[in-house]
Amino acid sequence: MTTMTEASVREFKMPDVGEGLTEAEILKWYVQVGDTVTDGQVVCEVETAKAAVELPIPYDGVVRELRFPEGTTVDVGTSIIAVDVSGGGAAPVETPAAPVQEEAKPAAPARTPVLVGYGVSTAATKRRPRKGAEIPAQEASAAVQAELNGHAPEAAVKSRPLAKPPVRKLAKDLGVDLATVTPSGRDGVITREDVHAAVAPAPAPVQAQAPERVAPPAPSLPVADSTRETRIPVKGVRKATAAAMVGSAFTAPHVTEFVTVDVTRTMKLVEELKQDKEMQGLRVNPLLLIAKALLVAIKRNPDINASWDEAAQEIVLKHYVNLGIAAATPRGLIVPNIRDAHAKTLPQLAQSLGELVSTARDGKTSPAAMQGGTVTITNVGVFGIDTGTPILNPGESAILAVGTIKLQPWVHKGKVKPRQVTTLALSFDHRLVDGELGSKVLADVAAILEQPKRLITWG
Repeated sequence: MTTMTEASVREFKMPDVGEGLTEAEILKWYVQVGDTVTDGQVVCEVETAKAAVELPIPYDGVVRELRFPEGTTVDVGTSIIAVDVSGGGAAPVETPAAPVQEEAKPAAPARTPVLVGYGVSTAATKRRPRKGAEIPAQEASAAVQAELNGHAPEAAVKSRPLAKPPVRKLAKDLGVDLATVTPSGRDGVITREDVHAAVAPAPAPVQAQAPERVAPPAPSLPVADSTRETRIPVKGVRKATAAAMVGSAFTAPHVTEFVTVDVTRTMKLVEELKQDKEMQGLRVNPLLLIAKALLVAIKRNPDINASWDEAAQEIVLKHYVNLGIAAATPRGLIVPNIRDAHAKTLPQLAQSLGELVSTARDGKTSPAAMQGGTVTITNVGVFGIDTGTPILNPGESAILAVGTIKLQPWVHKGKVKPRQVTTLALSFDHRLVDGELGSKVLADVAAILEQPKRLITWG
């Protein structure tokens, strides 16, 4: 029987399936140990902070090991599956390890598998440290030996403490100097618990007491009743959305304006377009015309299509519109965008909108489709809501909320009549957009929806 040699094994590492993502959760394995895989075959599905993505293997071989079970969050760059590419079909047989004569020279690094369209971080990454993990014995002995020799251990001479970016931000927010924190993570990495411990009040000194004075036992903590409460781990899309919304709310000064508008003519136009031969087979609904109205309003008021560069202290005007459409999915709210929506005709915009919604509902939206948006529309009217005060997507200048469209008594041509009415709400970054500009954009959208013929004259 043959054994699996190191040269015949390929380690498939967790790729960066987005831009700058640091980890992903393994949702489902599609293969098991002993299965034969081919180049391009999907072996697992992972969920990042932005979307669920299927990962194809980049070579042929036999699966020898699945490194992590389903539900595990793995750092980018960490090996998740081992494949024997030697062509042998037999399972590997472990043989007793021979006595070590001398330290083996490190083998040349294997080619790092890269998915088409994605990149793998060049920095070495390690598995996420467990809470309370101890420093490896080898490192501890090395540190002790260094102290005995009168030298500082290697970790002490490093100019920058080891910690992940979220931990560094937490330390900054709490005013903790990482150089003063004692790390408990693997390889001397500082964890969130270490930072919290650094700011926790020191226990009061224990004074001598008479032996006959015995402190009463501490009361036991109440145990959560699972029949009355359910705890759901915050991760994946929901975790990323929460972080983005908190960052946006406390970074960009939000202003929201409202307008109630008669959209009876727009609703009639929707029905007419459904019968148009050019629109056959396309998604035609009020959202399509609202999106087109917003694009025309941006064309008339281009300064609203911008972003704020805090580092450079500059306003970046965008000469393109990547129109985000908020979509509710089983994994949470996502905002994919239609690239270069400003350059699309109405049929093209309808096709792009239909594809965006269908992909989002199927849970197949790629991380790339949710990046680079400039302005967003959120349709809360589908839930029967009149309006809301939407929070900006980070890096965007404005977001338009559309309320439910319903019959209301309305003064039309001097008489009170039942008309189709809705309320629009526009939130914008007040660093970029003043009240005059925001009001002009919202008024233009309302005017177009009230008289959709303006799409021809203004667009």
